[in-house]
Amino acid sequence: MSLRTPWCRSMGVDMPIVNAPMGGAAGGRLAAAVSRAGGLGMVGMGSAGTADQLTAELQAFTSYLGADLDRPFGIGLVHWVAEARPELLTRALAARPALLCVSFGEDSSWVSRAHEAGVVAATQVATVAAALRAVDAGVDVLVARGAEGGGHGEPRVGTLALLADVLDRVDVPVLAAGGIASARGLAAVLAAGASAAWLGTVFAACPEASTGAAARAAMLAAGGEATTLTRAFDIDNGYPWPEHLPERVLTDSAGMPTPVDAGQGVGMVNRAVPAADLIAGLCGDAEALLGRWVSAGGAG
Repeated sequence: MSLRTPWCRSMGVDMPIVNAPMGGAAGGRLAAAVSRAGGLGMVGMGSAGTADQLTAELQAFTSYLGADLDRPFGIGLVHWVAEARPELLTRALAARPALLCVSFGEDSSWVSRAHEAGVVAATQVATVAAALRAVDAGVDVLVARGAEGGGHGEPRVGTLALLADVLDRVDVPVLAAGGIASARGLAAVLAAGASAAWLGTVFAACPEASTGAAARAAMLAAGGEATTLTRAFDIDNGYPWPEHLPERVLTDSAGMPTPVDAGQGVGMVNRAVPAADLIAGLCGDAEALLGRWVSAGGAG
């Protein structure tokens, strides 16, 4: 059996894998490695993202791809950052990504701009109500982000419950995000109907990610219970994240938050595997799991 979903075919990718556009981790090198391996590589601009930084990361993407320049890619922006720095959205659209994801905001005027540029529009949602609003605004692809996810998000509903509920209510492709860090997790969300998995923490540990050495080591050593929600680092840095969008980070041995974003799947991340090997392993094992289920008569 093949894991390639109809959405994968429409986007020109081979694997139902998207790396989350994590600010500070998902730069051009990681995005290029993911796209080269058959997934959809995303370049992320976080709380401090600028148009110049995006340009630099897109140049890194092109350089790392080498001869594979026809591989699709995406760009992820934080809505309130793009609103404060409108040149960031302009620069992103000028790059003509296959997918533009703008999340964590209420205004949807960016959607029509994406469509005018011929770019597929996506956004992360944490509730069914948010999903319905996004579809009404013309968003083409939803990312159902569960409470397990690392970094910023609205921790309202677990990933599988949210995914199932959203899939039953909308007709657009839905990607699953939050706590997915293994082949079993990938198989589960694909079996539920997700068009692809949107993976963050597991890619943040890859050598191609921009993650610092100390942060990577902390993730590789952490258990799945070693995360917490906090606003402390946003407040310290003066980032105007709303109260309902805290940050899931690692905790230290004393249970105190550290400035390392990680989701609850971090306990399954214990090796710094190159992105291509990670994608091959996840997809190969997920395909075997789903094939075993079908062979055993689970489909009937």
